Amino acid sequence: MELLSTNACFEGEHRRYRHTSAALGCDMEFAVFLPPAAVGNQSRNVPVLYWLSGLTCTDQNFMQKAGAQKRAARLGMAIVCPDTSPRGLGLPGEDDSYDFGSGAGFYINATEQPWAPHYRMYDYVTRELPQLVEAELPVTDQRAISGHSMGGHGALICALKNPGHYASVSAFAPISNPTECPWGQKAFTGYLGEDRSRWEEWDATLLIPTARERLPLLIDQGTADEFLDSQLNPEALADACEKVHHHINLRMHRGYDHSFFFIASFIDDHLDHHGAALGLT
Repeated sequence: MELLSTNACFEGEHRRYRHTSAALGCDMEFAVFLPPAAVGNQSRNVPVLYWLSGLTCTDQNFMQKAGAQKRAARLGMAIVCPDTSPRGLGLPGEDDSYDFGSGAGFYINATEQPWAPHYRMYDYVTRELPQLVEAELPVTDQRAISGHSMGGHGALICALKNPGHYASVSAFAPISNPTECPWGQKAFTGYLGEDRSRWEEWDATLLIPTARERLPLLIDQGTADEFLDSQLNPEALADACEKVHHHINLRMHRGYDHSFFFIASFIDDHLDHHGAALGLT
């Protein structure tokens, strides 16, 4: 790993790294917040919250705008924030739209050309990145996962498809039923092909009935979110959970939108949710 920058932050450190990803076949950058417990004179390894960001974001948006570090520092929790896709591969159409290609990896493993060799963000965030982080940084193999919008979708499917891999999961305004919304349909058609049966393993609402582990879901959603009705559909996820008694705490917040103002308003609740599951509170 190549250290790109370090900033002191709430007595801990915010770092940015670059490394060569075997899963994606390119160089990737990611951010890490290490709490004081991991960098002090008597430092110890700490649990990690993996944060998956939404469309168009890099590792920097959440770290600079969400205000998560203060509570994470107090809890003794590291935060790892990967990028949202490979970058600069020169694939045809890679940079043509905000909701497909660069910045829009959707945390799935592509099977269609030319995306299949590189757009394997699911493998990257569930396997390669944790292995790298746990080998090179002062963290344990205790993991939690969360995210926003496309990243909320990513957090949900990563947890649902990997029982025992994460202690907890949460999401802000997730794309809850991507097979039934324009964002998801565009991405899945491009990355996975026209056969909709191949889409089902990447849709949290469709994974809930057969989930082998039933981690409680904490979902925050703003009622003034411009994408609520057209793209996000949290009701479908809640209905699927109700049918199989999968615990979900879907909190609808009057007047809040899709922005980082919304995330910053409730991020401490999510950190406390993960902190409890990780044994930090």
